[in-house]
Amino acid sequence: MISRSAIGRNAQLALRRQCCAKPTNKRGLAAVSTGTTSFSYETADVGGVKTASRDVAGPTTKLAVVAKAGTRYQALPGLTVGLEQFAFKNTQKRSALRITRESELLGGQLSSYHTREALVIEAKFLREDLPYFTELLGEVISQTKYTAHEYHEEVEETIHLAQKKLLGSVAELALNSAHGLAFHRGLGTPLYPTSSTPLNKYLNEDTISAFSQSAYSKPNIAVVANGASQAELSKWVGEFFREVPSGTSALPSAGTQYYGGEERIAHGSGNSMVIAFPGSSAFTSGSSYKPEIAVLAALLGGKSSIKWSPGFSLLSKAASAFPGASATTTHFSYSDAGLLTIQFIGSASAIKSASKEAIKSLKGISEGSINKEDFTKAVALAKYRALEEGQNIEAGLVATGAGLVHGGQPFQIDQVGKSVEGVSAEKLQAAAKALLEGKATVSAVGDLYVLPYAEEIGLKV
Repeated sequence: MISRSAIGRNAQLALRRQCCAKPTNKRGLAAVSTGTTSFSYETADVGGVKTASRDVAGPTTKLAVVAKAGTRYQALPGLTVGLEQFAFKNTQKRSALRITRESELLGGQLSSYHTREALVIEAKFLREDLPYFTELLGEVISQTKYTAHEYHEEVEETIHLAQKKLLGSVAELALNSAHGLAFHRGLGTPLYPTSSTPLNKYLNEDTISAFSQSAYSKPNIAVVANGASQAELSKWVGEFFREVPSGTSALPSAGTQYYGGEERIAHGSGNSMVIAFPGSSAFTSGSSYKPEIAVLAALLGGKSSIKWSPGFSLLSKAASAFPGASATTTHFSYSDAGLLTIQFIGSASAIKSASKEAIKSLKGISEGSINKEDFTKAVALAKYRALEEGQNIEAGLVATGAGLVHGGQPFQIDQVGKSVEGVSAEKLQAAAKALLEGKATVSAVGDLYVLPYAEEIGLKV
């Protein structure tokens, strides 16, 4: 057994509870289900650290440090994924083994992941163990040892596996290509380094350590909790985040510009095509948010939200015209930009037909050929998706943290719903018309002999 001296004080308390408590004295679910049913976030600044909490009733808590350290902000390729992989490894106070054992004794779950704009260090645990895991996350971002042996034996190998996975996925290649064409640098940086990237030239434990000093500084992080009161969160963040660097940001911060263009990549393991247009920034960015883009994505659609039904969306209705291919419309929103994508996967000939049908549908919307019932359904679906994202603990947590570190606002669920409800058919028509009049982004991956060029489906790039 692990000795008690090797366990943090909160882990010791957990062990005492498990060993000494009698069944008749165990607390019921209601005893730890404090909180409210509100989905709004409370925010505060605690010693220079931005915090937000949503005290949702329940016995568990999810806590995350959201850092402004996504691939958009890395100065060298691979820094974001390298920093992600060093999370929960050896620190100045604890070994990775001790962190694992203590967290398991408390029933906790630890994870780290990244997006194009954020790096998320996350813990899920019982509500009563908030002090321990707040201390742990503060320690991870301020006292991790970036050692050479861990980099070469674990981090580097994991990155290579991610590169191979990316190389084998035509869908991911097409999406990364579309982002690169649309935004070039910044948001155009791939989520993972491509297999041809000379990582040995840029990436090692020293460059990752240097990146962490900026990425994990107080101006660039937000601590967000679901299932904890703002008072409790502020108390423990104030105590355990004192050693987090408070220096000014040294991360790239140039504004995003949309470019557009076309790229074709030969691939023998399948076919995918992405047609993209400039979209809307995230709701947390404030005035630059355009809810009509979310409604347009719902109207174009591609996949039915009702089992055994073809669905109401324009592309799902037209699916019979291109058997052998699937179409999905997605809106990727960021702090100062967005990308509306229509992605096709399937046989090259079917994708060719489907892409033409998609542009035909978009042109119909721009000319005002919008069925009133379909429009009503699209608004309702867009509203549901927005509210579900806010209600979803994972998505709402990341959206709120990213909004705070980018100088915006937390994700307030009621305001999002009202903004989507305010979209009119005229706004939707104007949005579609503006997209077609501007430059598109087209990426084709697969059988280039069959997959169409942008001009063949009526797009300007």
